Amino acid sequence: MFAIFETGGKQYKVSVNDTIYAEKIEGKIGDKITFDKVLMCGDKIGMPYVQGASVVCEIVKQGKQPKITIIKHISQKHHTKKQGHRQPYTKLVVKEIK
Repeated sequence: MFAIFETGGKQYKVSVNDTIYAEKIEGKIGDKITFDKVLMCGDKIGMPYVQGASVVCEIVKQGKQPKITIIKHISQKHHTKKQGHRQPYTKLVVKEIK
């Protein structure tokens, strides 16, 4: 059985014991989080969400992705700006689909 749920503006298709990397979610390692915005659960399709369905996940890790470098350059003005960014993420393991 699989489910499609949304968090952080993105949709994830998961089954039990799947590992996903989602946008940063507040919580500590070992906490369980319940997602209620389930778009599809098995063969049931929600409009927009399936009533009474939820996905229970456990937080495994809080971290940051590798740094990306952004360079903004304006030619003929001799102007260059260099900036770095590391996007935070939360590693989740799906424990249960209700």
